[in-house]
Amino acid sequence: MKILTFTGRTPSEALKKAKLEVGDDGMLIETREIQKKALGREPLYEIVIGIDGNDIHASYPNKPKPLDKQKPLRQESEDVLYDISSAAAQISEIANVTDPLYEYGVPRKTASSYEPKELKEIKSEINKLGDKVKLIQNMFWDEKAPDLEHQIPSEFAEIYRLASQSGMDRDHLDGIMRMTLEHMPLKMRENSSTVKRYFQTLLRKMIPIRRESVPTPGTKKVIMLVGPTGVGKTTSIAKLAARYSYLMQKKYKVGLVVLDTYRIGAVEQLMQYARMMKLGIETVVDPPEFSTALNSLRYCDYILIDTMGSSPYDKNKIEKIYECLDANDTEYNIDVVLVMPSSIKYEDLKLTYENFSTLNVDTVMFTKLDETMGFGNIFSLAYETKSPISYFSVGQEVPEDLVCASSDFLVDCLLNGFNRSKA
Repeated sequence: MKILTFTGRTPSEALKKAKLEVGDDGMLIETREIQKKALGREPLYEIVIGIDGNDIHASYPNKPKPLDKQKPLRQESEDVLYDISSAAAQISEIANVTDPLYEYGVPRKTASSYEPKELKEIKSEINKLGDKVKLIQNMFWDEKAPDLEHQIPSEFAEIYRLASQSGMDRDHLDGIMRMTLEHMPLKMRENSSTVKRYFQTLLRKMIPIRRESVPTPGTKKVIMLVGPTGVGKTTSIAKLAARYSYLMQKKYKVGLVVLDTYRIGAVEQLMQYARMMKLGIETVVDPPEFSTALNSLRYCDYILIDTMGSSPYDKNKIEKIYECLDANDTEYNIDVVLVMPSSIKYEDLKLTYENFSTLNVDTVMFTKLDETMGFGNIFSLAYETKSPISYFSVGQEVPEDLVCASSDFLVDCLLNGFNRSKA
């Protein structure tokens, strides 16, 4: 295949140049912006066109005709099936130019008479690429299709791959696919991008989220973080304390309670944060001291409780936390937040949740989102347990790397990967 590049002030201008040069035989491989628009400088776009050997010889007769070598179609690998969708998306982006001549100073009211011809050419390119995509998809889909009662159209291949590779539980994914096939209008199944948008909307509606709320006048919020060792509970406590103290519209008074006296380092770390942020802090050794510590911080709007980390199998430590909760004879309701890392598989998340569920978990917080490539495990846990998600921790920085949970953010991570700029 011969690779050619063409430039223009807009993608449509570059495409027009390509068509004048190579006709309808080229395939659009990539579109990119190589020069951004600035003061006194026009933007510049480049498109990459691929032409097979026979077409090169027809367009450029002086060049020697290439040998008739061709890869076996199966050897083009499954990457062809999925990567070609990016080219389709780029052509679709070009097609979204509704008034292409308006960019060159032609008034909008006169541009309409020129639209049909240019749009017709673009639609022709899209249709050609769409036919090639469906041809390749159909060749590979039979070996990859899940074992469902209903046959899944080839347009679902990409979305099924993304979801399965994200770590989502297979039973959940197949169930959602059945639901999608049952309720999705036939008109929307015509291309993979429409399927993906529909699937995103469906996933968002299935994720329980607890939106952040603030204390009402005369009340306070008491939040206890529990979870396995090493998941980042102490750092998360510091992020929450900084958020409530400095980052919200009102600067709330925050107090800390430490149950993690087994780890001297954790106590010293929170003591240091408390000094830096000028927060009250209390330590608890035995359950009877728990209510006393809460009452000592009654002037605070938020009371954050750090607990000892434990293996999900260490029932003695989990029981110790339960005894503190049971010993609470104050008027304060305690929100129990289970903190878990996003970097472990769904089965381990589920087991951890089940073992800590004796503490009556209210919400779940996930940490280490910057240390994993798959987020389907988070979706599956929330979908299975119906326990709402409250926060995401996306790094080690205090207090920046804390995100209030949203279904949009999680689904975007699941299908497109973690992007810190969107956090």
